[in-house]
Amino acid sequence: MDIKDIRNAAEFSSEKMKKINLFQTELVLCDVYALEPGQGQKPHTHHDSDKIYMVISGKATVKIGGEEQTLGENQIVIAPSGQEHGISNPGPERLSVLVFMAPVHIHKH
Repeated sequence: MDIKDIRNAAEFSSEKMKKINLFQTELVLCDVYALEPGQGQKPHTHHDSDKIYMVISGKATVKIGGEEQTLGENQIVIAPSGQEHGISNPGPERLSVLVFMAPVHIHKH
């Protein structure tokens, strides 16, 4: 059994958002995104995968389709397949986000 502790998984970089892979199979991807204040993910679309963002710590600005919302700790949202989505850290604290994607038809990162 491969057990991970997400509280200690985030690795931050002053250069750009970091993606830390926890699990990846042909069916699902699970990452932790670590964002310093001001960092973000360019909005993009997955045409055959749903993505779920869950804030572990900090606050996130999440864009899905034409909507933008702020998520706090323990809040979760889904970006359905085909909808443009992205996440950013408005600050002032660091942001850690648990990310699930399924099915996995993604570019390697």
